[in-house]
Amino acid sequence: MRVVIAEDHALLRDGLTRLLQAFDFDVVEAVDNGPALLPALVTHRPEVAVIDVRLPPTFTDEGLQAAIAARTQMPGLPILMLSQHVEPLYARELLSTPHGGVGYLLKDRVSNVGEFVDAVRRVAGGGTAMDPEVISQLLARREPLAVLTAREREVLGEMAEGRSNAAIAGKLRITEKAVSKHINNILTKLDMPPSDDDNRRVLAVLAYLNP
Repeated sequence: MRVVIAEDHALLRDGLTRLLQAFDFDVVEAVDNGPALLPALVTHRPEVAVIDVRLPPTFTDEGLQAAIAARTQMPGLPILMLSQHVEPLYARELLSTPHGGVGYLLKDRVSNVGEFVDAVRRVAGGGTAMDPEVISQLLARREPLAVLTAREREVLGEMAEGRSNAAIAGKLRITEKAVSKHINNILTKLDMPPSDDDNRRVLAVLAYLNP
Protein backbone atom coordinates (compact mmCIF):
# COMPACT_ATOMS: atom_id res chain seq x y z
CA MET A 1 0.00 0.00 0.00
CA ARG A 2 1.55 3.31 -1.11
CA VAL A 3 1.86 6.04 1.54
CA VAL A 4 2.97 9.67 1.53
CA ILE A 5 4.04 11.13 4.89
CA ALA A 6 4.25 14.82 5.77
CA GLU A 7 5.93 15.61 9.11
CA ASP A 8 8.43 18.36 9.89
CA HIS A 9 10.10 16.72 12.90
CA ALA A 10 12.90 14.54 11.53
CA LEU A 11 12.77 11.89 14.26
CA LEU A 12 9.01 11.49 14.05
CA ARG A 13 9.08 11.49 10.25
CA ASP A 14 11.75 8.78 10.24
CA GLY A 15 9.89 6.87 12.94
CA LEU A 16 6.62 6.91 11.01
CA THR A 17 8.44 5.80 7.87
CA ARG A 18 10.16 2.87 9.58
CA LEU A 19 7.01 1.86 11.44
CA LEU A 20 4.82 1.76 8.35
CA GLN A 21 7.49 -0.03 6.34
CA ALA A 22 7.69 -2.67 9.08
CA PHE A 23 4.00 -3.34 8.47
CA ASP A 24 4.46 -3.70 4.70
CA PHE A 25 3.44 -0.18 3.68
CA ASP A 26 5.36 1.36 0.80
CA VAL A 27 6.36 4.88 1.86
CA VAL A 28 6.85 6.46 -1.55
CA GLU A 29 7.81 9.89 -0.18
CA ALA A 30 8.18 11.67 3.17
CA VAL A 31 8.22 15.48 3.07
CA ASP A 32 8.92 18.03 5.79
CA ASN A 33 7.06 21.15 4.61
CA GLY A 34 3.78 22.34 3.18
CA PRO A 35 4.89 23.45 -0.32
CA ALA A 36 6.39 20.00 -1.04
CA LEU A 37 3.31 18.09 0.05
CA LEU A 38 0.82 18.78 -2.74
CA PRO A 39 3.29 17.90 -5.54
CA ALA A 40 4.16 14.68 -3.69
CA LEU A 41 0.50 13.70 -3.39
CA VAL A 42 -0.28 14.52 -7.02
CA THR A 43 2.82 12.76 -8.33
CA HIS A 44 2.52 9.55 -6.31
CA ARG A 45 -1.27 9.36 -5.90
CA PRO A 46 -0.89 7.31 -2.70
CA GLU A 47 -3.47 4.95 -1.31
CA VAL A 48 -3.30 6.89 1.96
CA ALA A 49 -1.53 10.03 3.21
CA VAL A 50 -0.41 10.62 6.81
CA ILE A 51 -0.13 14.37 7.30
CA ASP A 52 0.76 16.74 10.13
CA VAL A 53 -1.76 19.60 10.28
CA ARG A 54 0.90 22.23 10.92
CA LEU A 55 3.91 22.30 8.62
CA PRO A 56 6.59 24.85 7.66
CA PRO A 57 6.89 27.58 6.67
CA THR A 58 4.19 29.14 8.89
CA PHE A 59 3.20 26.16 11.06
CA THR A 60 -0.49 27.02 10.82
CA ASP A 61 -2.51 24.78 8.51
CA GLU A 62 -0.24 24.04 5.54
CA GLY A 63 -0.72 20.30 5.88
CA LEU A 64 -4.47 20.56 5.99
CA GLN A 65 -4.70 22.98 3.06
CA ALA A 66 -2.46 20.78 0.91
CA ALA A 67 -4.60 17.77 1.78
CA ILE A 68 -7.81 19.58 0.82
CA ALA A 69 -6.23 20.86 -2.40
CA ALA A 70 -5.11 17.34 -3.25
CA ARG A 71 -8.63 16.05 -2.76
CA THR A 72 -9.96 18.51 -5.31
CA GLN A 73 -7.60 16.94 -7.86
CA MET A 74 -7.94 13.38 -6.55
CA PRO A 75 -11.45 12.98 -5.11
CA GLY A 76 -11.58 10.37 -2.40
CA LEU A 77 -7.88 10.51 -1.49
CA PRO A 78 -7.70 8.87 1.98
CA ILE A 79 -6.15 11.25 4.51
CA LEU A 80 -5.10 10.72 8.12
CA MET A 81 -4.26 13.99 9.86
CA LEU A 82 -2.00 14.22 12.92
CA SER A 83 -2.06 17.13 15.35
CA GLN A 84 -0.73 18.17 18.74
CA HIS A 85 -4.04 19.70 19.81
CA VAL A 86 -7.78 19.33 19.37
CA GLU A 87 -8.66 21.78 16.61
CA PRO A 88 -12.33 21.38 15.65
CA LEU A 89 -11.99 23.97 12.87
CA TYR A 90 -9.45 21.80 11.08
CA ALA A 91 -11.54 18.68 11.62
CA ARG A 92 -14.56 20.46 10.14
CA GLU A 93 -12.63 21.58 7.05
CA LEU A 94 -11.33 18.10 6.41
CA LEU A 95 -14.71 16.46 6.94
CA SER A 96 -16.37 18.92 4.60
CA THR A 97 -14.47 17.42 1.66
CA PRO A 98 -16.63 14.74 0.06
CA HIS A 99 -15.88 11.04 -0.19
CA GLY A 100 -12.84 9.06 0.86
CA GLY A 101 -11.51 7.87 4.20
CA VAL A 102 -10.54 10.46 6.80
CA GLY A 103 -8.84 10.42 10.17
CA TYR A 104 -7.81 12.91 12.83
CA LEU A 105 -5.52 11.68 15.61
CA LEU A 106 -3.75 13.54 18.38
CA LYS A 107 -0.03 12.76 18.40
CA ASP A 108 0.35 12.64 22.17
CA ARG A 109 -2.51 10.17 22.51
CA VAL A 110 -1.22 7.65 19.95
CA SER A 111 0.31 5.15 22.36
CA ASN A 112 -0.43 1.82 20.69
CA VAL A 113 1.41 0.89 17.50
CA GLY A 114 -1.18 -1.70 16.48
CA GLU A 115 -4.05 0.75 16.86
CA PHE A 116 -2.21 3.39 14.82
CA VAL A 117 -1.47 0.96 12.00
CA ASP A 118 -5.09 -0.19 12.10
CA ALA A 119 -6.19 3.46 11.85
CA VAL A 120 -4.02 3.97 8.76
CA ARG A 121 -5.47 0.86 7.14
CA ARG A 122 -9.02 1.83 8.07
CA VAL A 123 -8.66 5.27 6.48
CA ALA A 124 -7.03 3.74 3.40
CA GLY A 125 -10.07 1.48 3.10
CA GLY A 126 -12.43 4.46 3.08
CA GLY A 127 -13.28 4.45 6.79
CA THR A 128 -12.72 6.89 9.63
CA ALA A 129 -10.26 7.08 12.51
CA MET A 130 -11.10 9.93 14.85
CA ASP A 131 -9.51 10.52 18.24
CA PRO A 132 -12.15 10.23 21.00
CA GLU A 133 -11.11 13.63 22.37
CA VAL A 134 -11.83 15.25 19.00
CA ILE A 135 -15.17 13.48 18.90
CA SER A 136 -16.11 14.61 22.40
CA GLN A 137 -15.46 18.24 21.49
CA LEU A 138 -17.48 17.94 18.29
CA LEU A 139 -20.33 16.31 20.19
CA ALA A 140 -20.30 19.07 22.80
CA ARG A 141 -20.70 21.81 20.18
CA ARG A 142 -24.07 20.81 18.75
CA GLU A 143 -27.28 21.58 20.60
CA PRO A 144 -29.41 19.38 18.31
CA LEU A 145 -27.80 16.41 20.05
CA ALA A 146 -29.99 17.22 23.03
CA VAL A 147 -32.69 15.18 21.29
CA LEU A 148 -30.59 12.03 21.72
CA THR A 149 -30.68 9.73 24.73
CA ALA A 150 -27.52 9.06 26.73
CA ARG A 151 -27.15 5.64 25.09
CA GLU A 152 -27.64 7.14 21.61
CA ARG A 153 -24.87 9.64 22.34
CA GLU A 154 -22.60 6.77 23.32
CA VAL A 155 -23.39 4.93 20.09
CA LEU A 156 -22.86 8.11 18.06
CA GLY A 157 -19.45 8.61 19.64
CA GLU A 158 -18.44 5.05 18.78
CA MET A 159 -19.75 5.49 15.22
CA ALA A 160 -17.71 8.66 14.86
CA GLU A 161 -14.54 6.81 15.88
CA GLY A 162 -15.14 4.49 12.92
CA ARG A 163 -16.28 1.35 14.74
CA SER A 164 -18.52 -1.20 13.07
CA ASN A 165 -21.88 -2.24 14.52
CA ALA A 166 -20.29 -5.42 15.86
CA ALA A 167 -17.46 -3.48 17.50
CA ILE A 168 -19.93 -1.01 19.05
CA ALA A 169 -21.98 -3.89 20.41
CA GLY A 170 -18.89 -5.43 21.98
CA LYS A 171 -17.70 -2.14 23.47
CA LEU A 172 -21.07 -1.21 24.98
CA ARG A 173 -22.04 -4.81 25.84
CA ILE A 174 -25.29 -4.75 23.90
CA THR A 175 -26.56 -6.73 20.91
CA GLU A 176 -25.93 -5.78 17.30
CA LYS A 177 -29.69 -5.57 16.86
CA ALA A 178 -29.81 -2.97 19.63
CA VAL A 179 -26.97 -1.05 17.97
CA SER A 180 -28.84 -1.00 14.65
CA LYS A 181 -31.96 0.27 16.40
CA HIS A 182 -30.01 3.05 18.14
CA ILE A 183 -28.36 4.08 14.87
CA ASN A 184 -31.69 4.24 13.07
CA ASN A 185 -33.07 6.38 15.91
CA ILE A 186 -30.03 8.67 15.76
CA LEU A 187 -30.28 9.20 12.02
CA THR A 188 -34.02 9.79 12.25
CA LYS A 189 -33.66 12.35 15.04
CA LEU A 190 -30.88 14.14 13.19
CA ASP A 191 -32.90 14.20 9.96
CA MET A 192 -30.52 11.94 8.07
CA PRO A 193 -31.64 9.14 5.76
CA PRO A 194 -30.50 5.68 6.90
CA SER A 195 -27.71 4.13 4.82
CA ASP A 196 -26.17 0.68 4.50
CA ASP A 197 -22.80 2.27 3.74
CA ASP A 198 -21.10 2.49 7.16
CA ASN A 199 -18.33 4.81 5.98
CA ARG A 200 -20.72 7.29 4.38
CA ARG A 201 -22.94 7.06 7.44
CA VAL A 202 -20.08 7.96 9.78
CA LEU A 203 -18.86 10.78 7.55
CA ALA A 204 -22.39 12.19 7.32
CA VAL A 205 -22.79 12.15 11.08
CA LEU A 206 -19.37 13.74 11.67
CA ALA A 207 -20.04 16.42 9.07
CA TYR A 208 -23.35 17.22 10.71
CA LEU A 209 -21.74 17.50 14.15
CA ASN A 210 -19.29 20.18 13.03
CA PRO A 211 -20.41 23.73 13.91
